[in-house]
Amino acid sequence: MTEQTIQLADGNTMPLVGFGTYLINTQELMDQSIKTAFDAGYRLFDTAQFYRNEDFLGQTLINLQIPRDQVFITSKVAELSQGYDHTIESVDDSLQRLKTNYLDLLLIHWPMHEYFFDTWRALEQLKADGKVKSIGVSNFSVAHLELLRTHAKEMPVVNQVECHPYLNQRPLVTFDKENKIVTQAWSPLGRGVTLDNEMLKKMADHHDVSVAQLILKWHLQNGVAVIPKSKTPSRIAENYQLDFELSEDECGMIDLLNRNQRTGDDPELVYELGKQYEVHHE
Repeated sequence: MTEQTIQLADGNTMPLVGFGTYLINTQELMDQSIKTAFDAGYRLFDTAQFYRNEDFLGQTLINLQIPRDQVFITSKVAELSQGYDHTIESVDDSLQRLKTNYLDLLLIHWPMHEYFFDTWRALEQLKADGKVKSIGVSNFSVAHLELLRTHAKEMPVVNQVECHPYLNQRPLVTFDKENKIVTQAWSPLGRGVTLDNEMLKKMADHHDVSVAQLILKWHLQNGVAVIPKSKTPSRIAENYQLDFELSEDECGMIDLLNRNQRTGDDPELVYELGKQYEVHHE
C-alpha cells in the first residue's frame, strides 16, 4: 500500500496511518514492534510522556538505524507537566529521552481547566523555537476548541480523540474539518469492543478483509487519521494494508452503529478534575 499523507493547516504533512505505542513498556518489545511496523510501511510513531516509553522509542530508532527524517514522531504533554514553564521543561526532557532535537507533532494530552491557555502558549513558543514542527491537542471537544480560539495565536492542526464505530464523533469531526484541524483517532477499533459486531464481520467478509481493516478504512474514508496499536506482528502489518474501497452505503451503515460509547475517560471530566480518573487509559 502506498503511504498516504495529509497536509496539515501549517503546511507540514502527516501520515494518515500511524502506529500507537501505548503499553509498549520494554526495550525488546519496542524494538520488535517498531521494526515490524516500519517494515510494513508505517512512518508515524505516536508516544506520550504519560506512556513512560519515550526513551524506549528513542533508543529503538538508534538500534534499528532508522534515520530521523524517515519518521514522524508525535508526543503529548502529560497533565502533571502542564502550565507554561512546566510544559517547556517537560518537552526538553521528552526530546532528550527520544534522542532527537525536534518533534514532528506535539499535543496537549488532555484539556485541563487550570492550565488551559498557559499550556497552549507554551506549545506556540516551542514551535516558534523550532523544537516542534506542528502543534495540536488531544481529547478536546468542540467547546474546548472554541474556548482555545479566544486566546490562541494559532489553532491546533490536529485533534487526537477517541473515535470508533461505537463513538463516531461525527459533530466533532465535522467541526474539526471546517476549522482545518485533522481528526486523528486513538483507539480506532474501540479497544476491541467493535471487533465482534456481526454486521461488521459480514461486511469485512464481503471485502475479504479483517474487521479491523474494515474499520480503519472507514476512518480514512471519513477523513480521519488513525493510530492503531497491536503487539502482534501479523496484525501490525495487516492494519497497514488498506487498499480496498468501501461504498458510501457501507460507510453509512457503519455510521449507524454509533452509541456514543466511550472506552476511555470523558474529556470534560478530565478538564474539570485536572487528571485522568481511571488507571490504564490513554
